Amino acid sequence: MASKIVANLLVAGVGAFARAAARAYRQALVNAQRTGVAREAGEGVTARAVFGRRAMDAVEAREILGVDASASYARVRERFDALFERNARSGTFYLQSKVFRARERLMGEYDAEEVKIVDAEAEAAKAKAEAEAEAAKAEAEAGDDAAREGGRGGGRG
Repeated sequence: MASKIVANLLVAGVGAFARAAARAYRQALVNAQRTGVAREAGEGVTARAVFGRRAMDAVEAREILGVDASASYARVRERFDALFERNARSGTFYLQSKVFRARERLMGEYDAEEVKIVDAEAEAAKAKAEAEAEAAKAEAEAGDDAAREGGRGGGRG
């Protein structure tokens, strides 16, 4: 008997809630039409405008990279490389992306030719360092192989 009463109360409560929600929704539509919100929605308000996402400004980019306004692009690239590599090893993707976006933002502040030259030099230096590291690794492996062979051959005789 008690369960039947509880069930009836539950059904009545859900029905009343549904009617109130439908009324509130209709009223919200009327209010939106009066204030022009519906028109703005039709004009293509983006999520970026709603959530306040904005492009990084030059001041923020310089703060992230730790350079001042008089810094050359070579200095910006130097700081970018150091911070990007550090975050690649022991940082987070978020910080790495902030560093990347900061460099990207500041690239527009400098002469395009200077940017190309400095970026080419940085890439060449990085490739040279990688080649030297590979050569040192190969040399060390060859030395280890020679030491193993020398240890084996010394016992025979």
